[in-house]
This record gives sequence, structure tokens and C-alpha cells, in this order.
Amino acid sequence: MRTGSLVAGIAVLAAAWLGPLPSLATHSFAAHMTMHIAVVAVAAPLLALAMAGTRIDPVGAIPSLVAPIPASMTELVVVWAWHVPALHHAARNETGAFVLEQASFVMAGVLLWIAAIGGNHEQRRLRAGSGIVALLFTSMHMTLLGALFALANRPLFEHTPSLGALTAVTDQQLGGVIMLLVGGASYLLGGLGLTTVTLRSRSAAAVGAQGSTV
Repeated sequence: MRTGSLVAGIAVLAAAWLGPLPSLATHSFAAHMTMHIAVVAVAAPLLALAMAGTRIDPVGAIPSLVAPIPASMTELVVVWAWHVPALHHAARNETGAFVLEQASFVMAGVLLWIAAIGGNHEQRRLRAGSGIVALLFTSMHMTLLGALFALANRPLFEHTPSLGALTAVTDQQLGGVIMLLVGGASYLLGGLGLTTVTLRSRSAAAVGAQGSTV
């Protein structure tokens, strides 16, 4: 297990959950979005990277149940569902709903990232294409959701912002920008990084095959 990635992932979760964000999130959409993105777009890939290729990597044990495309669909449903006004309001005002929301974010995030980058060498080779598609698709729907919040000219959720002089609209727009810049970018970089690694691996394999025939 990659200890550095594990420690970093746990540190991000600790900062998100044990710092000031949970209390701020009750009245600030931007704070809530910062916590959300820290969990799914920063902590989740770090935890998945720590697990990938180890004995606790679920791709090695149950590859058919940890597939990139279904995992991306699961994260889509989880993320968009928790931004339905009623569920979003509950998560910001009720402890049980908040815990359920954050737990589902962690599980959906880790599931997607481990599905995309997990498994042994042969599994990663065979699943690379679907992993790239899954990460880039997630980047697209994260960007779309962030743009919805950033461009809205009225509050989509009932709340009174607690961050200085921000109005409800500007607080919501700030949250949307955070989702766009960090959430969308994280999955985009993940997809591009996986593409680069895959192309280099195939190029090296092709060179090796040519060398063996000489």
C-alpha cells in the first residue's frame, strides 16, 4: 500500500470533517461545496491510489462489480441526488442526513477511482479505455453541475450565507466555481493522466515486440 497516498487521503478527510467546514456549511453553500469536492475529488483518488494493486483492491477480487462505467453512473446519481434541494437542505441541517451524504460521497468517489486505476497490470491494461471514459464523463457532469450553480442568477437553495458580505446568490456562485475548477479539473486530469500512462505502456509494448522479432 502506498503509505503517502493513504496518509494524505486521510488528512484531507480529517481537514474536511473535523475542521470548520461542517459548521460553516450549515449556512454557506460554498463551504459545503468545498467539503464535497475535498472528499470526492481529492481524498477519494488519494485513497484509491493507496489501495490500487494491493490485497484490499476490490478490482482484483470482484472486477465485474467494480467496473469503471457503472461506477461513474453510480457517482453521477449520488452527486446529483444530494444536490436536489430537499436532500441538500437535509444534509446541511440534519446530522443523520449529513453523515449519510458524506459516507455516500466517499464510497462513490473511491469506487469510481479504484475502478479506473485499480487491479493488476493486465486488468489495468484491459480496463484502461473504460477507465478513461468514466473519468472524463465524470469531469463533464461535474463541470455541468458546477456551471449550473455558477451561472444561476437566483438562489437554488434556501440558506443565509455566513461568509462575510456574500449574498445567497454570490455564495452559490462561488460554490459552483469551486466545483468547476477543482471537481471538474480533478477528473479531467485523472482521465488525461490515465490516457498518457496507457499510451506510454502500449508504445513500450510495441517497441518490445518489434525488438523481439529482430
